Amino acid sequence: MSRTVMLTVFAALLLLAGCSTKGSTSAAGSPSAPPSGTVSDGDGTRLPQFPSPPATPPLPANLNQAQQFVAAVFNDAQNEWSKVFQQAGVPYTPARLVLFSSAVTTGCGAQSSEVGPFYCPADHTVYLDTLFFEEMQRRFGVGDGFAPAYVVAHELGHHVQTVTGVTTQVATLRERFPTQSNTLSVLTELQADCYAGVWAYSTYRRGLLQPGDLDQALTAAAVVGDDFIQKSATGTVQPELWTHGSSAQRQHWLTVGYESGKPASCNTFAR
Repeated sequence: MSRTVMLTVFAALLLLAGCSTKGSTSAAGSPSAPPSGTVSDGDGTRLPQFPSPPATPPLPANLNQAQQFVAAVFNDAQNEWSKVFQQAGVPYTPARLVLFSSAVTTGCGAQSSEVGPFYCPADHTVYLDTLFFEEMQRRFGVGDGFAPAYVVAHELGHHVQTVTGVTTQVATLRERFPTQSNTLSVLTELQADCYAGVWAYSTYRRGLLQPGDLDQALTAAAVVGDDFIQKSATGTVQPELWTHGSSAQRQHWLTVGYESGKPASCNTFAR
């Protein structure tokens, strides 16, 4: 599969490598309810509102400009989450960041760059190929500015789910209710979007958010909505095949996290 046909497989660009789930949801509004034995938010309900530390971590050395930016976002988001977990008295295992090109071997198996940014819970690592953002910019005009920051924060949100126990609960329910795999995937992805919004709130509190940044993130969230991807690729929308949620749903949960600044507001599994 070449990058020239990336639009038709854009749904894969934010999938969890080796551990992504599939979901079903309505075309607008909230996702359909998860199966009985619903996922609890684990330790996520104990996490307080994000603090406002004075500065971001230093940039890594020996990286090009795009790599420096995504690494800085990753380090900043991780620093913020570490503080929140510490404040809540909840143990936090730091995630790792790997920047790669072409292909990479992970704890979730070998992956090519065509899968896009992803998180592997087996090795607690976010994997990023910055050429992905160049492709987003070329095709949709949303590959620079705060759009990549949203993508990175979304992937780190999956790590938060692993630490809080949500990932394990979802995997268990997928085995018990395989027909509900799509629903569980959508709820999982929307929670990661919400966590990205919570981190974005912290950048606002620290005076790091620039005018238009949140709009860029919301545009990126719309571009990776399942309905947008399906309609762009085939001209039709099939909600039963969704794995990440509609554009409206992704924008909604990103906004929920941003407006609240509280991880506890991100329990997409609550009914």
